[in-house]
Amino acid sequence: MSESLRQAALREASVPTLLMCLAQITRDPRWLEDPFLPKRDISIFAEPTGGLSDQAQASVRDATSQLLDDLAAGRVKLPPLPTEDELSRMMSVCVGEKVPREYAAMAMEEMGFAGREVNWTQTPEPVKLTAFKTLVIGAGFTGVCAAYRLKQMGITFDIVDKNSGLGGTWYENDYPEAGVDTPNHFYSYSFAPNLGWTSNYSKRREVLDYQERVAADIGVRDLIRFGVEVISLRWDEADAVWEAQMRLPSGQTETQRYNAVITAVGQLNRPKLTLIRGSERFKGAIWHSAHWRRDVPLAGKRVAVIGTGASAMQFLRTVAGEAAHVTIFQRSPQWARPPQDYHGTVSAGARWLLENIPYYYAWYRFGLVWRMGDGLLPTVRKDPAWPHPERAMNYRNDRQREQLTDYLKQELEGRPDLIAKCLPDYPPYGKRILIDNGWYKALRRDNVELVTEAVDHIDETAVVSASGQRHEVDVILLATGFEAGRMLWPMEILGRSGKALQAVWGEDDPRAYLGISVPDYPNLFVTYGPNTGLAHGGSIILVTECQVRYAVTMIREMIERGIDQVEVKQDVHDRYNERVDAEHAQLVWTHKGMDTWYRNRKGRVFAPMPFRLVDYWTMTREPKLGDYQLGSPTRARAA
Repeated sequence: MSESLRQAALREASVPTLLMCLAQITRDPRWLEDPFLPKRDISIFAEPTGGLSDQAQASVRDATSQLLDDLAAGRVKLPPLPTEDELSRMMSVCVGEKVPREYAAMAMEEMGFAGREVNWTQTPEPVKLTAFKTLVIGAGFTGVCAAYRLKQMGITFDIVDKNSGLGGTWYENDYPEAGVDTPNHFYSYSFAPNLGWTSNYSKRREVLDYQERVAADIGVRDLIRFGVEVISLRWDEADAVWEAQMRLPSGQTETQRYNAVITAVGQLNRPKLTLIRGSERFKGAIWHSAHWRRDVPLAGKRVAVIGTGASAMQFLRTVAGEAAHVTIFQRSPQWARPPQDYHGTVSAGARWLLENIPYYYAWYRFGLVWRMGDGLLPTVRKDPAWPHPERAMNYRNDRQREQLTDYLKQELEGRPDLIAKCLPDYPPYGKRILIDNGWYKALRRDNVELVTEAVDHIDETAVVSASGQRHEVDVILLATGFEAGRMLWPMEILGRSGKALQAVWGEDDPRAYLGISVPDYPNLFVTYGPNTGLAHGGSIILVTECQVRYAVTMIREMIERGIDQVEVKQDVHDRYNERVDAEHAQLVWTHKGMDTWYRNRKGRVFAPMPFRLVDYWTMTREPKLGDYQLGSPTRARAA
């Protein structure tokens, strides 16, 4: 890149990010002092200037340019990575507020300065590695990560996926405009940075390409058995193994035995297809957003959209632009954030910065981790002194409500009818917060109608609302979500007692210790399990990487110590879930002002995590074997 292009890239750079690169490489303390102290900014994509004066910004850019010359000429060498104490100070300066010291170790991993791999404490004999076999179920983000960590350690494993390709939810969901709503420089593996994202919020194809590329690069892609669905897992107490019955692409079944199982099937992988009364009578086309049909053109058609969640928010503007008429059925409105850079592209200059300035990617990612992470959690906690609990959880939550309301009214200006229909009466973040993908503008179209009634039934040609009004349609699109409460369904999982896990959890009340381990189901490690979803911010990939490390560390302990089975103690499991429930009692997701899929029919919150990311990272960093019953049936029989 020419000198002029380098200077152009530096002009659009994040000055706080450049500051951290300067401070880290030069170890000059002046970059962490006045006049180079960025102002606090809670926006997801912070103001690039950091609030610094023009003179200070120019000094930072000039110093960075000179540093790049010095590095290229060999006059400056990259120093050792900062200590956690040094990093802690730098993080606080970078974001303009105090970052607690406890975040330093987690940030080291997220920034690529430390790894999450699991290492042997004593290298086992090869025969032990061969004898111990693990099954990984699912080849999305989590399954590929689990396979990678097992492969790094030389542990024998199989990885299977019911689909014909990898990617999990990104393989299955190809509805129009499907994409991330977490910035993808954060929504990506800590061990596999992608410096070439073309957008800050990439669409499905680019995310899937990233998954494919990473899986190939780490040597996992060719190990996956596609089209293989695990039908059942049955614990064999005598041999302390899981018997896995699997349906093959041919339709035949096979049974394999495994010492441990890691489930990586996700929470949102089985579409909610509970039939609306009469739907079988409908003569037109009807499908779920996760099973999008490309063979049915929508041009000139009357289309019904049932549901107004995340998928509908993304596909509506495309559907409305094609169909003759769209009728949307909304049971309750959603809060939607302004689309800050949601439709933008990453410029060539921005990619140059990520690729050519040492540590720029790491510090850019940290900014997203901090602003997208735990900072939101206090805003959704009850303040007992707050006088308006019906509309907000506390003062800060009420400020969020004002900002989101102002945005909604701005987008729907001149349409008081739509404002009345679209303005939620519950606190922000009570349901999954969405990003406006042209939703409000689509509602203003002449060919779009918003019906604020539940659907009563469907007949041969129409959707009939609760008031009895018939809406004649040609196509019905179900944006009705997923069977989130029926985790691991439809697999039949029979534990030590012979009882099916589905019977223990019921239709919608899954519980697990750390969202990972369940009493009576030894050597079974669940990822993205109960109460590990993120509703206050952050990247689920951070959570699943932590869970994978926990599971693989447990497997390491079993192999090294000759432990045949590990089963979480019932009292440990119960105390943990009591803590989860107590935390949720103070958070917005138990607010009575709305219905949400986060809760089960009894009102218990089973999906989101109530803890800070750093808390969960700490809980899962090193398993506590004292939390588990450890067994060795072989030795017990011999004795």
